[in-house]
Amino acid sequence: MLLLPALSGALPDRPDAVRVDDRQMSWEQLTVAATEVAGRVAGAPAVAVHAAPTLETVMAIVGCLLAGVPAVPVPPDSGPAERDHIVADSGAALLLDGDLHPRPTGRGGFTDPPPGEPALILYTSGTTGAPKGVMLSRDAIAADLDALATAWAWTPDDLLVHGLPLYHVHGLVLGLLGALRVGSRLAHTGKPRPDRYAAAGGSLYFGVPTVWSRVCAEPESARALSGARLLVSGSAPLPVPVFDSLRALTGQRPVERYGMTETLITVSARVAGERRPGHVGLPLDGVATRLVGEDGQPVARDGSAIGELQVRGATLFSGYLNRPDATAEAYTADGWFRTGDIAAIDVDGDHRIVGRASTDLIKTGGYRVGAGEVENHLLSHPGVREAAVIGVAHADLGQEIVAYVVADGVAADALVEFVAAGLSRHKRPRRVHLVDALPRNAMGKVQKGLLSET
Repeated sequence: MLLLPALSGALPDRPDAVRVDDRQMSWEQLTVAATEVAGRVAGAPAVAVHAAPTLETVMAIVGCLLAGVPAVPVPPDSGPAERDHIVADSGAALLLDGDLHPRPTGRGGFTDPPPGEPALILYTSGTTGAPKGVMLSRDAIAADLDALATAWAWTPDDLLVHGLPLYHVHGLVLGLLGALRVGSRLAHTGKPRPDRYAAAGGSLYFGVPTVWSRVCAEPESARALSGARLLVSGSAPLPVPVFDSLRALTGQRPVERYGMTETLITVSARVAGERRPGHVGLPLDGVATRLVGEDGQPVARDGSAIGELQVRGATLFSGYLNRPDATAEAYTADGWFRTGDIAAIDVDGDHRIVGRASTDLIKTGGYRVGAGEVENHLLSHPGVREAAVIGVAHADLGQEIVAYVVADGVAADALVEFVAAGLSRHKRPRRVHLVDALPRNAMGKVQKGLLSET
């Protein structure tokens, strides 16, 4: 309960403490409902939650936290292949659906969780293979939320508004647990539509670049946010034109921040500090960062030299579930987490993310999609012989997913729907090019840099 002070009874309750779409609950009502869920799931090794944007999802996640059972959010648009992988890999004994009816998943009875059990297991796409389970402890979550509350002057007087998914760090950890830890009211808009953001009357707004791009495309909705205290953008770089449009339409510069599922949020602009387009600010309290070149040597902090960004601190994950090899590979010999992102840091410590060390992690509409996962699913189609997936710059999504496929007797549109049905809809290629062959080097590796020229 200490993780979520808003449910401890220490703060004055409010009838609209948590609102999702057109439904609301007080903290006391949420506590009662979540306690009932906790009684049903207590002792389970893990519980999967169908994480639709509903009050039921809020009750289920909080109930798992109260019971000390790791919660495993499942994207509501997951296809059977993705959902089955998450449930099986996490060892979830139950899958809570939208009606909060626990459904057995073929696993045995409940056992007490061992010491150090994670609070959340979030599945994230890497560059190859199926998503990996990222274990996040209560201590890491609390450390991150407390540091963000300081950086953003986030208080119980705020009304946080967002419409982000409840199965990622941004919408779930920051957007739900953050409000319950700080004690601010939360209004989840169901969908992150500009008109719903405009009507919410919040003081603090969360969005991804795609959301902010669409807000700016509706100037009346954007101007309605001018009374907000802070607009926060994350999950992908905010294009400079969108930054400038938000500033022009709302009268304020958005706050950008940087993080990963494995690290939570580690770097952010401050509410009282400088906010520059293309920059994500300074390390949070308790977080250290460094830049390392390809030769393993430190990179100068002069604002122009670039290197791989590495981090350490109290916000980092406990490891990949059942993947000690992947966990070990994620760290340097001296204990720094390898983000795989390329950055520059200036003399004042301001960070600028330049790009991804790998070309295979695609950031589209605020989501991180591994090209390898999409390729593997395409290859499971009986008509597909070869597949390669890349991210291509897109004005609205940041990047769009594009697939190059060697196939027999199957149309491009059918392959798009095949991915949408088997994985999550946001992981589907926006375009599929049917080609005779993929460009490969002498070792047989696909040369993705040449795909746009095929």
